[in-house]
Amino acid sequence: MANAEKVAAVAELTERFRGSSGAVLTEYRGLTVAQLAELRRSLGDHATFAVVKNTLTKIAVTEAGLGEQLSSMLAGPAAIAFVDGDVGGAAKRLRDFARANTFLVIKGGVLDGKAMSPSEITKLADLEPREVLLAKLAGAMKASLAGAAATFNALPVQMAQIAEALRAKRAEAEGGAPEASAPDAPAAEASTPEAGTAEANAAEASAPEAGTSDAQATPGDGDEG
Repeated sequence: MANAEKVAAVAELTERFRGSSGAVLTEYRGLTVAQLAELRRSLGDHATFAVVKNTLTKIAVTEAGLGEQLSSMLAGPAAIAFVDGDVGGAAKRLRDFARANTFLVIKGGVLDGKAMSPSEITKLADLEPREVLLAKLAGAMKASLAGAAATFNALPVQMAQIAEALRAKRAEAEGGAPEASAPDAPAAEASTPEAGTAEANAAEASAPEAGTSDAQATPGDGDEG
């Protein structure tokens, strides 16, 4: 490859690393041309699968600022899946293809500038598609908003019930004050019969004396007459 071609190839790879959502490095040794074509079709429009030369790719990852993350993975025949959209979806397709075709080996990758191990890429592949996660998030937010709206709508009713309960309690407290002094009344009434009995006894005691005095006075008056 001429120097101009190498420079152009490095520039293209560098731009792919910088512009992609993520990149997955693989070893493809043993795959046929037909199998590679099948893999490219399975990745769809959101990822491209390119066989690369390690010497040029090492220069490209260094220029893209990813040398520390990816240089150690560039050993042996390498091919890279550059993802332009849903990294999880691309990782899932690569994982599924690797399960059916053991010659494809996922060596690692990079996502948002962070290196990813093969196991991390597998975990990423197990995640639900981005659209499903967004739909679930939207559903959860809608449910939360609905719950908050129901709570706010119930507040006026609850406040009215509390106000009515307080009003009834206050009215009961105010109406109960006179009734608390009512037991004193019978005590006053109870003293009335005792007073009446004392007066009656006094009257009975004085009545005979008055009668005797009258009786004694009468004969005296007659004798004088």
